[in-house]
Amino acid sequence: STDLPLAGVRVFDATAWWAGPAASHMLASLGAEVIHVESIQRPDGMRMAGGAFYDRDRWWEQSAFFLASNTNKRGITLDLTRPEGLEVAQRLIRESDIVIENFTPRVMEGFGLDWEAISGLNPDAIFVRMPAFGLDGPWRNHTGFAQTMEQMSGLAWLTGQRDDQPRIQRGPCDPLSGLHAVFSLLVALEEKRQKGGGVHVECTMVEGALNAASEQLVEFTAYGNRMERQGNRAYNAAPQGLYPCRGHSLESPQWLALSVATEDQWAALRQWLGDPAWSAEPGLDDLRGRRQRHDEIDKHLAAHLADRDRKEVAESLRAIGVPAAVLADPRESSLHSQMRARGFHETLDHPVAGSLAHPTLPFRYASVPSWLRNPAPTLGQHSREILAELGYDEARIAALEEAKVIGTVPEGLA
Repeated sequence: STDLPLAGVRVFDATAWWAGPAASHMLASLGAEVIHVESIQRPDGMRMAGGAFYDRDRWWEQSAFFLASNTNKRGITLDLTRPEGLEVAQRLIRESDIVIENFTPRVMEGFGLDWEAISGLNPDAIFVRMPAFGLDGPWRNHTGFAQTMEQMSGLAWLTGQRDDQPRIQRGPCDPLSGLHAVFSLLVALEEKRQKGGGVHVECTMVEGALNAASEQLVEFTAYGNRMERQGNRAYNAAPQGLYPCRGHSLESPQWLALSVATEDQWAALRQWLGDPAWSAEPGLDDLRGRRQRHDEIDKHLAAHLADRDRKEVAESLRAIGVPAAVLADPRESSLHSQMRARGFHETLDHPVAGSLAHPTLPFRYASVPSWLRNPAPTLGQHSREILAELGYDEARIAALEEAKVIGTVPEGLA
């Protein structure tokens, strides 16, 4: 749509997995023309993530992660190790406003596409680089994924049960990094608007993660407190946790989430329970005491809730001011009445995966009825189209396809 804020902006999107594509996904949703670059020799790794689709035809087109992170983009395959592929990339960069990548620094530099080369091809280009650890320093060429950052930053240290090993969160540092990159890119666009010329942007994944994990460092340096894993518990609430309700099983989990953060909430919970004798024992009338005896409280709550319907319990507790909810099954999130009312999920028809509900952006423009315009591209879906726009005739396009510089099936899987 020409009404979107980034309409008319072209992006050469050399990203992969989740962090980089999350950034370019936001740009595409805001109206930029994003050309996502892969190769049949090394497709975007996120096409292979998820695992519940390997028995399907053209399974590499059916990863929910890839489908959700690449809507509104066009896709081209280019083998950048070949001069013919690199030539196409260079021509696209000349016609792009933004080049974005999230590999280790050596990758783009190995293709001869460092900042000097990009600015030489296009002096007005904004080059956004999203290395794991930075463009300099001893860890410059180390590969990093979200799970790496969750361990290095200390986020994993706080996740899990107290008597178990630290647990990784399985990915939130990726979109966190992506949105940091979008913010820095928007600043770069404004700088370019004011001053002209290109801008070189560096946005590391680890530094975004360290900002998210800063509470631990503050607590330790300011007060000497080493924060620890607490399972589902919190420092400012007790009781808090997940409790199995009627019909609970491994195949059909029936968890109720409960959190008591104030004395009024505790009093209301006690009344709802029928003021059992154990709840009136000395030491349970303040947060500190309840935290110290949390295990004991949990045993009583678990016994009381085991034969109760979790939805009825959640509704009755919320009615008296006690925070409670059924634990949502992520597979059913698109069916939640609040999400439906908000229009958070939009349905797109993908040529291979079919009709699917996709998550959208967590904000709205009154002037934008729908964020999603096109499904994620199949591998190399728009290669021929984009090459024709660049002036390649049918014979040259066919030659590139024959040489496997472009293609539509991952090499070795045909």
